[in-house]
Amino acid sequence: MRMRLALCAAAVLALGAPPASAHPHVWVTARATVLFDKDGQVAGIRHDWAFDEMYSAFATQGLGKDGKPPTREDLQPLARTNVESLAEFDYFTFAKEAGRKLEFDGPVDYYLDADDKKIVTLHFTLPLKQPASAKKPFSFQVYDPTYFVAFAFEKQKPVALRAAPSGCSLSVMEPAPLLAADSQRLSAAASENFSPGSDLSSRLAPRVLVACP
Repeated sequence: MRMRLALCAAAVLALGAPPASAHPHVWVTARATVLFDKDGQVAGIRHDWAFDEMYSAFATQGLGKDGKPPTREDLQPLARTNVESLAEFDYFTFAKEAGRKLEFDGPVDYYLDADDKKIVTLHFTLPLKQPASAKKPFSFQVYDPTYFVAFAFEKQKPVALRAAPSGCSLSVMEPAPLLAADSQRLSAAASENFSPGSDLSSRLAPRVLVACP
């Protein structure tokens, strides 16, 4: 069976999940910051992803001293594995400028940390290959096309703007309810253990829209 490198290959093997499983096996609570450059263009996205207790427990197993959470240095090899593995899945980040798909460079400024409860959070920045005009509608979604990882934005301040030009605004648009046929397709994928497809995964994900005057 091909090893799935979604977030951490070892964690996936420990969970015992096949790559096409329609049931989420990793849960992520996300925050995002849209970054602007000195010219007022969208330059990239800063992600902060907090993992569920099971993944966090696996990630921190054997790390840390005297019962304390592991340090960033302890977790840096895993952080590197995570961001390198995410390339295969487009970093679970899909951005558009006025409907045109945008491409990202590789992650920078990445690290993992663990809080007092040993919940692990991955922090990384995705720079756009070419900055996007802030005067055109910019939008992005965060989701796993295979539905192996389930993403949900934080309820309080899920998205922020950094160094945005005056007058810029953002909104988080929740997905529309699924049609009956799509609900049946998702249920079938879960019961028969196959991926529901990236089109359905995208329709389950909120869309963040940034608009500047």
